[in-house]
Amino acid sequence: MTDAPFSVVPLSGIHDRASFTCGVEPLDRYLRQQASQDVRRRIATCFVVVEVATGVVAGYYTLAATSMLLRELPAALAAKLPRYPTVPAVLLGRLGVAVSFQGRKLGAVLLADAVGRVARADIASFAVVVDPKDDGARRFYQRHSFIDLPQPERRMFVPIEAVLRFFRSSGH
Repeated sequence: MTDAPFSVVPLSGIHDRASFTCGVEPLDRYLRQQASQDVRRRIATCFVVVEVATGVVAGYYTLAATSMLLRELPAALAAKLPRYPTVPAVLLGRLGVAVSFQGRKLGAVLLADAVGRVARADIASFAVVVDPKDDGARRFYQRHSFIDLPQPERRMFVPIEAVLRFFRSSGH
């Protein structure tokens, strides 16, 4: 995202996290107090979208390793996979856009950056997984082709192969 008003970059010490407010206190608190520790401990990676002109953090997301139970996947999809009990996946753990930047589709930009980053990674992953915190988040992920996993978990996923097909068809 060069020569653009925003740039997505790994979180570092140069980013002002103290003033970040997305309107969801656990997401705000995580970026302010926990994200850099998780990055340092290699628990999660954190990427921020920064307004180029000001350096202000407009949003962020985190990625971490996880797995999915094969028996919880839709039968048609599971039938195409090896009979391992679990398949590798990446957890999109948190995603937030600062209140002052909401309404500019930055959530979609962050989501596209995250799934694209996973799709291009050198380590295999079957899907990107999310745990939507509320119905608004669930609708956001549904609009972006995420599929519900069985209850009682609220977990959703999108297969990486679907992401790759999208990138190939759109010329990315």
